[in-house]
This record gives sequence, C-alpha cells and structure tokens, in this order.
Amino acid sequence: MRVLVVEDERMLADAIAEGLRAEAMAVDVCYDGNSARTRLAVYDYDVAVLDRDLPGMGGDELCRRVAEGGRTTRVLMLTAATGVADRVHGLSIGADDYLGKPFAFAELTARVRALARRSAPAAPPVLERAGISLDSVRRQVFRDGRYVPLSNKEFGVLAELMRADGAVVSAERLLEKVWDEHIDPATNVVRVTMMTLRRKLADPPVIETLAGVGYVIR
Repeated sequence: MRVLVVEDERMLADAIAEGLRAEAMAVDVCYDGNSARTRLAVYDYDVAVLDRDLPGMGGDELCRRVAEGGRTTRVLMLTAATGVADRVHGLSIGADDYLGKPFAFAELTARVRALARRSAPAAPPVLERAGISLDSVRRQVFRDGRYVPLSNKEFGVLAELMRADGAVVSAERLLEKVWDEHIDPATNVVRVTMMTLRRKLADPPVIETLAGVGYVIR
C-alpha cells in the first residue's frame, strides 16, 4: 500500500509518515500543495492524507483534481476545520473521508486502511493461498499453521503477491507499492527481500520467479 501525506506542519507530517511506515505502508511526504500535485500526477497512490490549509495549491483544489482525474487514489481530509459545514464541503469536492485534528493515530491508521481497500477491488482481511494465511488487520502470516515472523517490507511484498490472486506481479509494481519514492529504481532490494521471504516461508517453495516478468504465487 502506498500513501501520500500532505501536511505543512513538518513535525506532524513526519510523525504521521513514521507511524504509517511502522504499519508496513510505503509513505511519501509533501509539505506544500504544489509538490503534492506533481507527485499525484506521477505516482499511483492508494490513499492521500491531505491537509486543507496548504501553501501553494490549497488542499481543496488538490482534492478536486484527484476526484476529477479519474484515478483510484482515495482522499482523507485531515484538518482542524471540523464543523458540519466544513465536513460537508470537503466531502462535496471529492474527499472520501474526513478526520479532524487533533486525532488518535489508531483511528487515522484504520481510516487509511479502509480507504485503501476501496481503492482496489475488494479483498477479504484474511488472504489464503498455497497454504499461506495472511491477516492484513493483525499483520500476521501463517504457513501451514506455523507462524511466520516477517519484516514490514517482507509482509508488504507477500501481501501484494497474495492480493494478485495468481497473477504475476512485476518487480516495478512491488517497488511502487511497498517502497517509497526515495528507493533507487535500479536497486536489487526486491530480489533480496524475495530471498529472505522465501527462506522464512520455508519448503516447499511457493513463490515462483518468471524471468524478466515478475513473481507469482500459483
């Protein structure tokens, strides 16, 4: 899952990003509306956490552009303006959800996850395939009943493969969904993560590599 946090209060933006990364999400951060507009045009985000009061392009205009652009990115408005009229206005211009400041981080995380489920075809919270059970809510993985401890990136990669439901997932897609914009596209981090993931899942092997194409769980 990839998230864009747009918030001009840098300490708050960085704290939100750090917390979401700890939940195995790939997170990019912008501190102004113009930078966010550029990133939203380039990257395919699942969710944008968007402050309404931003320098440069305002949050309302950004929200309108996302809604009118036909992309699947869901928008969570995060703002101190919490009156009924403010919430109605935010939703009317295309926001998918609205959370007032101050907020509980657990609620923010839950709302981001709920919106991400709406940005893609619906998937059950527990995915099962080839003897693997992945619980996206509790962030637990079992292989043939055995608990498998995974790092955040390993969990993210496995979740993308499980959601693909037998389709091939390219390394580029995994980089886009599991890592953030600072990752070098020429890196071998996907291959290295796949090696450790396969080792932890143990035998018999379930992740197949299709040279030059990607990875798949049959």
